[in-house]
Amino acid sequence: MMNVNFFNNGDYKPQPKDKVKINELTVFVQPDRRRIRIGIKITPFQERPNLLITLRRADGQLLDDVTVIETMHFDNEFTMHLRGADDPAGAYTVTVDLFYETRNPPQDQKTTAFDIPTEQEA
Repeated sequence: MMNVNFFNNGDYKPQPKDKVKINELTVFVQPDRRRIRIGIKITPFQERPNLLITLRRADGQLLDDVTVIETMHFDNEFTMHLRGADDPAGAYTVTVDLFYETRNPPQDQKTTAFDIPTEQEA
């Protein structure tokens, strides 16, 4: 009989929901300056968590949000679009809430700030 391993990491051990956290949040600005790629790594889980991803300007204005219901993956990537501005240059934040039954309060939350350069700087 052959064993098939679907996971690259030998440390993969699914955790109960009370131990699931956001381990890493990364933001990469695409060369067109109109899209960002967001990477979210969470603790391997036994029960699938929900994610709420919000994109805000430095002044707090909400630009976009994404809700992921019961993600199947603990290593996630998403693309978000910056719409409505002639020049997207400026400071932004991405916040990720991880939750199960209720989002208030979330079980875990991570925020990262980033800047989009001007067209001349890019």
